[in-house]
Amino acid sequence: MKTTFKLFVMLLSVISFAQTTVKGTITDNSGQPLPGANIIIEGTTTGTSSDFDGKYIIDTDKTPPFKLVITYTGFEKQTIEVTSNNQTIDVTMVEGNELDEIVISASRTPERIFESPVTVERFGLKEIKNTPSIDFYDGLENLKGVDINTNSLTFKSINTRGFATFANTRFMQLVDGMDNSAPALNFPLGNLLGMTETDVNSVELLPGAASALYGANAFNGILFMRSKSPFDNQGISGYIKRGITSQEAAGDNDYTDLGIRMAFKFSEKFAAKVNFGYLKGTDWAATSEEDKLNRGLTRADTDYDGINVYGDEVSTNIFTASGNSPLVPDVEVSRTGYNERDLTNYNAESIKADWGLYFRPWANDFEIQYVGKVGSGNTIYQGANRYNIKNFFLQQHKIEVKNDNFFVRGYVTEDKAGDSYDMVFTGININRAWKSDTQWFGDYINNYVLATLGGATDPQAHSAARQAADTGRFLPGSPEFQNAFNQSITDPNLSTGSKFQDNSKIWHADANYNFSHLWNVAEVQIGGSFRTYGLNSSGTIYTDVDGPINYSELGVYTQIQKSLELSDNVEIKLTGSLRYDKSELFDGFFSPRLSAGFTINENHNFRASFQTGFRNPTTQDLYIGLDVGRAVLIGGAFDNPTRYLRDYNLSTTGAAIVGQPNINIDATGAYNNSFFASSVGAFAATGNPAALQIANSNFAQPEQVTSFEVGYRGKVKGFVIDASAYYNQYQDFLANETVISPFYGDVGLTQNIPGTSTPLAVAAIANGDFQAYQTYTNSDVDVNSYGAAVQVSTKIFDGFDLSANYTYAKLDFDVDANPDFRTNFNTPEHKVKVSFGKTEVVKNLGFNVAWRWSDNYFWEASFGDGEIPAFNVLDAQVNYKIPSLKSTFKLGATNLLQDEYFTAFGTGFIGSQYYISWTINNL
Repeated sequence: MKTTFKLFVMLLSVISFAQTTVKGTITDNSGQPLPGANIIIEGTTTGTSSDFDGKYIIDTDKTPPFKLVITYTGFEKQTIEVTSNNQTIDVTMVEGNELDEIVISASRTPERIFESPVTVERFGLKEIKNTPSIDFYDGLENLKGVDINTNSLTFKSINTRGFATFANTRFMQLVDGMDNSAPALNFPLGNLLGMTETDVNSVELLPGAASALYGANAFNGILFMRSKSPFDNQGISGYIKRGITSQEAAGDNDYTDLGIRMAFKFSEKFAAKVNFGYLKGTDWAATSEEDKLNRGLTRADTDYDGINVYGDEVSTNIFTASGNSPLVPDVEVSRTGYNERDLTNYNAESIKADWGLYFRPWANDFEIQYVGKVGSGNTIYQGANRYNIKNFFLQQHKIEVKNDNFFVRGYVTEDKAGDSYDMVFTGININRAWKSDTQWFGDYINNYVLATLGGATDPQAHSAARQAADTGRFLPGSPEFQNAFNQSITDPNLSTGSKFQDNSKIWHADANYNFSHLWNVAEVQIGGSFRTYGLNSSGTIYTDVDGPINYSELGVYTQIQKSLELSDNVEIKLTGSLRYDKSELFDGFFSPRLSAGFTINENHNFRASFQTGFRNPTTQDLYIGLDVGRAVLIGGAFDNPTRYLRDYNLSTTGAAIVGQPNINIDATGAYNNSFFASSVGAFAATGNPAALQIANSNFAQPEQVTSFEVGYRGKVKGFVIDASAYYNQYQDFLANETVISPFYGDVGLTQNIPGTSTPLAVAAIANGDFQAYQTYTNSDVDVNSYGAAVQVSTKIFDGFDLSANYTYAKLDFDVDANPDFRTNFNTPEHKVKVSFGKTEVVKNLGFNVAWRWSDNYFWEASFGDGEIPAFNVLDAQVNYKIPSLKSTFKLGATNLLQDEYFTAFGTGFIGSQYYISWTINNL
């Protein structure tokens, strides 16, 4: 019996000895708790995070002594030794600065931002919690070198180093390693379908080319968003924001944004999480009635085309349409259009959810995960036209296997256009549902002639002609208008409707292995990726009317990194990368990168890099076939123009020349029988055929860039300085040319009208028998850009954070010598941003103020071109923490000066937002 009792006691002691418990509190140097600090047992993946009060508890079967590693963004890492069971270890974290923060994106391996071989920006938990912007995504605009172009309330487009459009295919956005571009559009819809704020762990941004590691699409920059792991961050957290948007055109409207995160670690082997987000508001109304073509015209002019007026894109030369009647003037006349506000309700909405299952079969760093994401929403997108993105749906599914040294992942992205429609063609086809173009222009011409014969002046005759032709027109709000509207937005045929359809997909796989754990000579990585595109728009976006278009691309890369200590005070870090990419449509490309970073006295880091990059033409560059009213967008794949086939009515004179009233042709003329549009304009003004210049755009090829960059990061007497400068040289620059292709005759002017010396192509242009195209091609001349950015941060007045940055960007391209080539640089030359705040002015009370100024710049895109005036914006927030409720309340406002502005031609003016938010248990 005694023996049994002794064995029981020994067993009990072994069990109790095997269960080591450590607890404590994590605080900053002012004694304030730090929620969300990571506490890990050194050499393992076992750990936890501190709760809202900074408290933590770890149970482990390890026997002391062992060490705990405590990390928290913005603070120096602490390593503490555990010497006994049931030990209480309180840790006071020492605040560091942004140069001490860890980034992964620059080299695909963890390193201090101070030692990064290239420029990298980071937006961590501290910045997310303190941003005065309406959400963390908008807060990225306060980073140096970053531009955010506002398409609509819920659709923002991030860019760096120039060449920005809303269809920003030069910039990548990765969420937990997944490219969240919409397959149909080939670019991300901002954060409309992205990450909920309570699940964001870190945001990193690499400006400039990153093709050497991330492939063809990482051409102008790349944004990385990483979520919180349910192994490290458990529990339920959430937020709700309520407020208003205020705009002169749309008035004051309610705004709601809420999100919830639920995560649970079932054991050291299995964890799961679910996120849900919902946003609803009213979009910025676009109500400009200025002349879209910058001619200074108004609604009183015959050929008026308003920026946000749709239907007036349809125009004709009434002299030609009348059969060259001497009673009709030689002028263009457009149909009467509808205002955008009559074609949309400006509903802004986002519903998104994601979930993940995480399995660590051996309770170490080896992890298998499945992640699913879905999102749906309503927004406004401005591309070649203005589109109401309604009930758009995007889903992603990923399976990934990884540990600290490798990952293998595969995912699929699928989108559905839902009930989305083109607002320009909605206006056009409501008009046509009431009265055909032929009938309307005929009525106009007849009534113009009647008015002039009755003694009316030319302006009076035009006014009377329009009034008569518009008699009975469907008026907004009428049952007839609503019926025609409903019919249009459900009809995918652009000759009668405006709905666009899509169910495109992307299949992607990539892998990476880091050999650093096998040897110490140098850190070596290898990796690769494979992607297949499946375009399926049923002919409403792409030339896929006969079935889906599929093509693939692959890439492999390697990187070697080595640090050398040159002396006690100087260390050099050398990095070399090489990537090879191959699309089935083009020859392969190599992308090398070389960089060197010198660290001097631990406080100064100088870096220099050389890299090349390339980007394949996007899905739209290759296979788009989209009529946008005044032109047809036709992609530059060699087999694409033959896919776009349609009927055209000929003028009376053209019908006599050809011998038939209409013609059925494809779009090959855009690339092998076309004039530059500007030369056609010169011909129209002078009547001299010699003004016509042959265009014949080349088919699209991959674009290349050679980039040189130098930079400095360091600490100087309490100031943190981060500066960089770059010079980019682009070859075979991808952009658009506007061309005119005649329906008959050759642009070499070798074919004449029988019995005359008049070239057929000249007659076709004079008769209006032609189609305008925007082609996707490469520049024959080099395009260069250069710029610089600098940021200085410090603490003043006993702990107040003050930061200021300046960005300079310049395009080096001879626009006058290439008037038909559009680079879409769309970037201000000068930008200044300043922020000031403190996380704890008094106990639990903090604030932040951010101001930014942008120089004026010229915007050019397929929708339209125009000057963007300079603007300045002030955002502010004050927040208060209530630890007993594990809550933070924030009161904030964006555009506090109420000076409305816009960042792109054609969009609604950006007003102000006022909000109050409640965030609970967001560690």
